[in-house]
Amino acid sequence: MNDMTPHKPATRNLLWSDIILNIQDVLLTLNFAEPLYIVGGAVRDAFLHLPIKDIDIAVPSKSIQSARKIANAFEGDIYVMDDERGVARVLIETTEGQLTIDVAAFRGDNLQQDILGRDFTINAMAVDLLGDLQLLIDPLNGEADATQKVIRRCTSASIKDDPIRALRAVRQSTQLKLRIEPETIKDVRQYGKNLLNTSPERVRDELFKILGLKRAPVALKVLDALGFLQLIIPELEVLKDKTLPSPHVFDAWKQAIESVENVVGIMDTISYRRSDSTAASFGYGMLAMQFDRFRAELNDHLATTYPDDRKHTAIIVLATLLHRLDNAPQVAGLFADEFHLSNAEKKRLIAMITHYEASQVIDHTDSLSVHRFWYPIGESGVDAILLGLADYLATYGNELDQDAWLFQVERALMLLFAFYEQHDEIVSPQPFVNGNDLMETLNLDGGRIIGELLTTLREAQVVGEVTSRDEAFEVARAYMQQ
Repeated sequence: MNDMTPHKPATRNLLWSDIILNIQDVLLTLNFAEPLYIVGGAVRDAFLHLPIKDIDIAVPSKSIQSARKIANAFEGDIYVMDDERGVARVLIETTEGQLTIDVAAFRGDNLQQDILGRDFTINAMAVDLLGDLQLLIDPLNGEADATQKVIRRCTSASIKDDPIRALRAVRQSTQLKLRIEPETIKDVRQYGKNLLNTSPERVRDELFKILGLKRAPVALKVLDALGFLQLIIPELEVLKDKTLPSPHVFDAWKQAIESVENVVGIMDTISYRRSDSTAASFGYGMLAMQFDRFRAELNDHLATTYPDDRKHTAIIVLATLLHRLDNAPQVAGLFADEFHLSNAEKKRLIAMITHYEASQVIDHTDSLSVHRFWYPIGESGVDAILLGLADYLATYGNELDQDAWLFQVERALMLLFAFYEQHDEIVSPQPFVNGNDLMETLNLDGGRIIGELLTTLREAQVVGEVTSRDEAFEVARAYMQQ
């Protein structure tokens, strides 16, 4: 019999933030008729003394009512995720940012069945939120596995019944630096090949969590070794037989993986979590110095999220993984459709793949060239620049020429300068005339010629040839006479 008796952990106390303790204090005043159990990753992270970003709460029944009660207590927002299964999400604002609380009814008749139905033992621990937060309910001895840094399936059916857990095993082992024990890795190999039998949305969400990791390159190599990456994106297999011409020092597959490592390193370098060791290399060190001018803007850009909290950084890593395919933009578009990405994600994914090479060769001293880079893609150009830099580093590897790299960094910096500080002059100047003005003044019926004229006038404005409404009409008439 699995022991459900609450007990104090043998090796360490559970570490709860003040936010969680304050939540407990408030909930204790609300007189809940049934217990509320913190389950899953939050308990694991409290045991491992890691930051807790969200909480899963399991309740015997009336989960939606409990979620509403919690939301009202903190003036938060509530979203019913699955009314039939009794799953709701509560979003509350705290001094440390937004906290997500998912409330769900037990999976099964009681807490024990709920725990036994979970994925891995380290995620199969619970704490009574309305009781002593130092007492652990741990029927599968997840405490020992967490202490020994092991991922172990809860039951022999855990991965067979839900193959998406094979991806989760890779993610959590990479994220938490744990090893997967033999029987579990055996099931990962055997049943993970069925992961596409689950919904595209579940595959997408688990993959994006992997792509959003700081150690994403490590996880991608593991997924490749297990054959899962090829299941999800079969087009990547051709990269392993594709060579690249000089000056590339790697084949296409190695180039893609090296580029992923570089783009993750670049994003880490310009982030607020950067350390001295992060920027210790020459390549990253130069970026750290030059890009600090736009560090706030770049971090705001990278902090973009999409539906279901998918990270923009994951989109950048995905684009980097795909960018060396011959038909990369088309593959990216098909992936976006198959796995139901939002239109914004699809657009950004394709744009950065399509334009990263231009960011490596553009004449950054020519205003018109800079305008033509930015105008069609807007802020997706930031992503293209980051991908271009990552690809450049991977192209030369250890043979990187320092002077050439400094020039690439300067090119990227000046492109960013135009976007962030000369946006109204170079990237997207406010036009002096519009299409209706041109049709009325020049007696035109519309059509493609209007678009041509507007482009001509906008570009003339960028280079200083049009500085007023009258000059705009003069240039338009001259264009028509040609």
